[in-house]
Amino acid sequence: MESIAFIALGANLGEAKKALSDAIQRIDSQEGICVLNRSSFYKTEPIDSSGPDYVNAVIKVQTKLSPEELLQTLLTIEKEFGRERPVGIHNAPRTMDLDLLLYGNQTSHTDFLTLPHPRMHERAFVLVPLCEIDAEVHIPGKGLAKEFLSAVKDQKIEKIG
Repeated sequence: MESIAFIALGANLGEAKKALSDAIQRIDSQEGICVLNRSSFYKTEPIDSSGPDYVNAVIKVQTKLSPEELLQTLLTIEKEFGRERPVGIHNAPRTMDLDLLLYGNQTSHTDFLTLPHPRMHERAFVLVPLCEIDAEVHIPGKGLAKEFLSAVKDQKIEKIG
C-alpha cells in the first residue's frame, strides 16, 4: 500500500540551496519513494538556534515505506550530506535537516518517531512551504495547516529564486 507523506528540508551551512536540491533528487531516487511536488525555497532566520539563515523547503512524496522506514531513510541521507548531531547542542547549525512532518493521517508517539511532527504548526518555515504545495493539508489532531499561518506571521520568511 502506498501513502502520501510530507518532508521538511532545511540547511544553513555550506551551499544550502544546492544541498536541498541534491537531497530532493536523492530522496526521489530511493526505492519506494516518489517525489510528487516540492515547494519553493525559502530563507528563514534560525529559531531556537544560532548561525546563518536557513534555506527551507517541503516536499510531498508517495511512498511504499512504513513511517519508520521512511524516517530511517531520511536519517541516512542526512548523514550522507554531512549532518552531525553534537551531543549536548540542541538545534546546532546543520548541512542538512530532513524532518518527516506527516504520513497520511497517521499519528505516532514513540521514542523514534512522533507524527505529526510536534512543532510543525508553530513554524513558518514548515507551514508556508507546506501550504504552498497543498493548501488543504490536514495536521492530524490539529486541523488544517493553513489555519496556523496567522500565528506564525511574525516569523521572518522570504521566498528565494
